[in-house]
Amino acid sequence: MGNFLCIYLVAVLLTSVPGWADDGSATTVVPAITAQLPATSPATPSERPSRTELALFAMGLIGAVYKPGGDNPELGMDCSGFVHYVFHEVAGLKLPHSALALSKINEVISKADLKPGDLVFFKTTRRVFSHVGIYLGGNEFVHASSSETGKVMISSLDNVYWSKHYEGARRVLTASNTSLNHSPAISDPIATFAKQDIQ
Repeated sequence: MGNFLCIYLVAVLLTSVPGWADDGSATTVVPAITAQLPATSPATPSERPSRTELALFAMGLIGAVYKPGGDNPELGMDCSGFVHYVFHEVAGLKLPHSALALSKINEVISKADLKPGDLVFFKTTRRVFSHVGIYLGGNEFVHASSSETGKVMISSLDNVYWSKHYEGARRVLTASNTSLNHSPAISDPIATFAKQDIQ
């Protein structure tokens, strides 16, 4: 767990670095951190990871370069490509590479019911559901941001821009495809991570 704790401390120390979201508003940027969870083979239903593990893997991709149409951290990813990659590598799920298509699958949930691993959607262009990220807990989400930063980063739902353009949330991890909903509720994967309580 030494490496995990080290990554957590680096992330916490660097969250005060100012940056710009793809909307041009100020937000938090953390330099690239290598994902520490196994990604060599997608999980099978009997060994699906916890919500915390999925959120931590997504955070491990912070700093990866943004690339329109991309879905690989080494070559670059767009917002839906980032979601596609994380869920495939960690949970073995094949999701659409489109924010709009992602908005049409699985369970619609309220903002008050968000849990780590849920998808959060925004209207950042004229079309609906034009941006997507992965909720982390504590009103924060991780996403591949296009303009200004051009990287995977963490932003807050409390940010004026993201709050104004928030369009809803979906739950991909359900009782039918993972055992996560049978686990105790996890409100903040970073706090859980600090306690070394990864399931």
